[in-house]
Order: sequence, then structure tokens, then C-alpha cells
Amino acid sequence: MENTEKDRIKQAYLAYVLDKNSPPTSVFKLTKKLNIPEADFYRFYPNFAAIDRELWADFGRQAREKAALEPVWQEYGAREKLLAFYYTLLEILKQNRSYALMALRRSMPRVPGVTPRVLDDFRTEFTIFIESLLRDGRRTDEIAPRRLIQDGYPRFFWTQALFVLGFFAKDESLNFERTDAAVEKAVTLSFDLVGRNSFDSALDFTRFLLHQRR
Repeated sequence: MENTEKDRIKQAYLAYVLDKNSPPTSVFKLTKKLNIPEADFYRFYPNFAAIDRELWADFGRQAREKAALEPVWQEYGAREKLLAFYYTLLEILKQNRSYALMALRRSMPRVPGVTPRVLDDFRTEFTIFIESLLRDGRRTDEIAPRRLIQDGYPRFFWTQALFVLGFFAKDESLNFERTDAAVEKAVTLSFDLVGRNSFDSALDFTRFLLHQRR
């Protein structure tokens, strides 16, 4: 029952934002529209910003769950799983295009790499997902072990996610085709960097030479 009321408040807020192009001026106005006591709102949310954060967390969770339902998901490596997540997320954002663009454009900071508050809960969900992919990737040697820098990989991939969302917010191409292309290139580059590459080959060769001198 409580979840139903909470969802009703969230959907009413979303409908209001889409209709008025901005959040309600007060909690009272929204609860009056729902014909519920104002106190009922505060049982679930401290303010409207909390609803925005939850809506974005919902988008991320839905994308991850929907992508994982694909029959080939278990056969995917870390790179393919991240691509599937991004493409599924973009489809969800397209279905919620008006709200998604409004929220992103309203909250995206001018300084690159800074996380807007509206994405705080989304980031938590995303980081859990990325850490799982990184563990799988290390087990399959898709991701090279680099003790000094690998702890920073979740932050690196979060910067990538901000890039994707920022690109989506500014993309004016038909059906956001440029964003799809940007996702593919960004994910390919990121896994080229965290996977075994010429740097690792050079490091292995240096270690070999040092070992030979002993």
C-alpha cells in the first residue's frame, strides 16, 4: 500500500514537471492535486530533488535489469555488457525524452567531470554495476591487473557515463544516432585502455630484462 502511494506521488510529480516544464512551486500544491495530506509526501521524500534522484536511479536500474534479460547476456564479456547497458539506457531515456533532457540540461554543471546532484543515486547504482564488470573482466583477462591505478577505474568509467549523458543532452541528430556512435567509440577506447595493450607488453618486457640481469 505504501509503495503504491509513493509511486503515485512520484508519477504525479513527473506528470507535473512534463506539463509545466518545471517542478511544483511547493509540496502543498502537489499534494493538493493528489488530494492527500502534505505530511504524506514527507513519509517518502524530503523534497522534490529526492524524487529526481530516484527517477534517475530507476532509469539505471531498469537499464541494467532489462539488458541482463537478453538471452546472450551471459555470453557477453565486460565490454559487451557495458555497451548493452548504455544502449538499453538510451532507449529508456528516449522513452522519457522530455523529462530526461529537461533534468539533464537543468542540472549538468559547466565544469566537465563534476557530478550533478540529480545523478547521485544513479551513480551509486552505476558504480556497483561497473565494479561487478571489472571483477568479471579481471577473471577473464579482459582487464589488465594494474595495482597502482586499477582502484581508480570506477571513477574513470563514471566520467565516461557523464560524457555519454552530456552528449545525449546536446545531441540533435535523428533518433540520437550520434549518441549511439559516441557510446561505441567511448566504450571501445575505455576497454583498449584498461585491457592488455602495448603498455603492458612493454612492462612485461622490462620485467623480463631486469630478471635476466639478476
